[in-house]
Amino acid sequence: MKGRVLVVAGSDSSGGAGIQADIKTITALGGYAATAITAITAQDTHGVHGVMRVPPEIVVKQMRLVLDDIGADAIKVGMLADAETVEAVSDVLDDVMHIPLIVDPVMTAKGGATLMDGAAVEAMRRRLALRATVLTPNIPEAEMLAGCKIDDVVMMEHTAELLLTLGCKSVLLKGGHMVGDEIVDILATSDGLFRFEAPRVKSRHTHGTGCTLASAIAISMAQGLSLQDSVARGRAYVQRAIATAPGYGGGHGPLNHAHTFERFHP
Repeated sequence: MKGRVLVVAGSDSSGGAGIQADIKTITALGGYAATAITAITAQDTHGVHGVMRVPPEIVVKQMRLVLDDIGADAIKVGMLADAETVEAVSDVLDDVMHIPLIVDPVMTAKGGATLMDGAAVEAMRRRLALRATVLTPNIPEAEMLAGCKIDDVVMMEHTAELLLTLGCKSVLLKGGHMVGDEIVDILATSDGLFRFEAPRVKSRHTHGTGCTLASAIAISMAQGLSLQDSVARGRAYVQRAIATAPGYGGGHGPLNHAHTFERFHP
């Protein structure tokens, strides 16, 4: 076991996304996951049916106890339901500037439910994005953060560069919402733009892909991989997890996070 990741995110009762997906991913890639729960959601593969936020002071206490005792080689932040939670989490992160931070700006669920209000989005722009080593929005999230419409890969590149001006060190703009047989992701850094392409796996079992990719990048960076290698490894892990999904549920089903353990399967 190598690499410690503190995950700050919400719980998903279906097990496909959120903290559950984060723990599975980090474990499957050989790391150690500690957690700070920000919200409890009632979910199935069809959508989100209820959300209860965890008080910010409890989120902060979870984070500080983990950081002071277990420690962390990377931090991954996912669902933060409101501006107060964004501010509280950002205050803790300001004290650990040396730890790589992967921010997955979870704003909507796969079924379309809104998970972050307008004040929280603005707080993320102002506080959390500024601190991020990597910001990993999908197309709808990038449109909300940048205030523009993304219709093609050229606009993806422009938007990724625009999001860099928020202060983050790099942006991985995920292209899964675009139409086509290939998925193109754009990585924007101070060194320029990098394009990652792969064939689209045709499947409805894509619940938790964003959480999974961000956590795969986080554990890879915690284990000492470069940013580009971490992105490449994370994308390959997610693609295989979709391709071998177990087929559970009647909606957007979960991934197979355990495909790295295939030789142990009965």
